[in-house]
Amino acid sequence: MNITLWIVQIILAAGFVYSGWMKTVRIESSKKTWAWVNDMPRILVILIGIAELFGALGLVLPWAINIAPLLTPFAAIALAVVALLGMLFHIWRKEYRELGVNIIFIVLALIVAFGRL
Repeated sequence: MNITLWIVQIILAAGFVYSGWMKTVRIESSKKTWAWVNDMPRILVILIGIAELFGALGLVLPWAINIAPLLTPFAAIALAVVALLGMLFHIWRKEYRELGVNIIFIVLALIVAFGRL
């Protein structure tokens, strides 16, 4: 079970690192990739990206270095909330094709959260 959780953590962290990186460092590319970025304040997009990057670190580092490992499931829960809010935002904007990624992120984050608690 531990190996499975590590695989899920790494996949989920990679997904959030990509998403966070696009929202913070590659914001101009994000505007071309995701239509919603053009309609949001730049600072909000950057803050969401920073939250995703820190959340990705929280998924892996505390458990890996065994310092405050309880932070890993908390990070997973926080990222599930971020993905859920993103999903609700996409529903509000009627961007239904975007929902698949959010659902996958939520499911993976909840697997990590409950598996590590």
